[in-house]
Amino acid sequence: MAPCAGRFRPALAEGAVTSQQGEQVTSRTGVDAADHPLRPARPSHDGYRHEAFLWSGDEQFVAGTEWFVREGLDAGQAVMVAVTRPQTELLREALGPDARSVEFVDMEELGANPARIIPAWHAFTDEHAAEGRPVRGIGEPIWAGRRAVELTECQLHEALLNMAVHPDTPLWLLCPYDVESLPASVVEEAHRSHPVVLDVEAHRGSTAYGGAHHVGTMFEADLPWVDVVVAHRSFGDGDYAAVRRDVAAHASSAGVGADRCDDLVLAVHEVAVNSVRYGSGVGELRIWHQDEALVCEVRGRGQISDPMTGRRRPSQEVSRGRGLWMANQLCDLVQVRSGSTGTTVRIYTWLGRP
Repeated sequence: MAPCAGRFRPALAEGAVTSQQGEQVTSRTGVDAADHPLRPARPSHDGYRHEAFLWSGDEQFVAGTEWFVREGLDAGQAVMVAVTRPQTELLREALGPDARSVEFVDMEELGANPARIIPAWHAFTDEHAAEGRPVRGIGEPIWAGRRAVELTECQLHEALLNMAVHPDTPLWLLCPYDVESLPASVVEEAHRSHPVVLDVEAHRGSTAYGGAHHVGTMFEADLPWVDVVVAHRSFGDGDYAAVRRDVAAHASSAGVGADRCDDLVLAVHEVAVNSVRYGSGVGELRIWHQDEALVCEVRGRGQISDPMTGRRRPSQEVSRGRGLWMANQLCDLVQVRSGSTGTTVRIYTWLGRP
């Protein structure tokens, strides 16, 4: 295995964002949608709708999604479906030739880091919802078997979706939840993060919906404290090289490949710079092993007021938020929490991958 030099390298090409160091991180057949029992009284939409769909078994999944897609296609709307691979195959088979008119995205890849999902919906609406043209999407970020930390970030993502899209954007977004395989607590959280919930029988408003207050509670909550670490240092404006060396050394010793190591070093560097620049001039780096991951945590006294930071592509003219955006693009998983005592960013690198 080639050693990790902690070098900076261009990581993302088209539409790339520049780092603090100047680097680039670059009428249809089948179901009659008009007569479907799940079709709401108000099928058309001129604004944003974010709804959870509770299903159990393949038949219910198809019954609750096929009509939704067909109705959109029949109305000339662009439709994007981002679900797990088995659900993709079910829906493709149900749609038959009409599946070619749908933009299918592998959610297991896109949503591996849940912070990348909202930018994908932004890109979809930017491309297809011009001049108020209605569009539809199906997004399944939560499925059985996800790591606990991934599930936590998926739940934050679902809550953030309520503030991530302008209310006037004509996007109707349906989020399927497999109630047969998911814990009851996950389904309960879906009621808090979606203003409307539907199942095979009806649409209904969620009495548990938390809105912006729920987002704030989640974003300001402390992450679980970890006592045992393999590295710990305070740093200031002149210590970034030492921070990079620490990260590179521990990533290499953990078996992280050279390219992924370089991505991790760059991501931690960017977050560390922001921690000093927007904090009190001092940051803290902690590194540890957690289950199958190497975790690098950067703590600072500055505060992030916008929970969407790192999920919107920053412009070249605005530097704030660029570090977290890059970390989300480069790394396996990123957790951000910020409140009155400061900001904590945890960057996860899954071990055992090339």
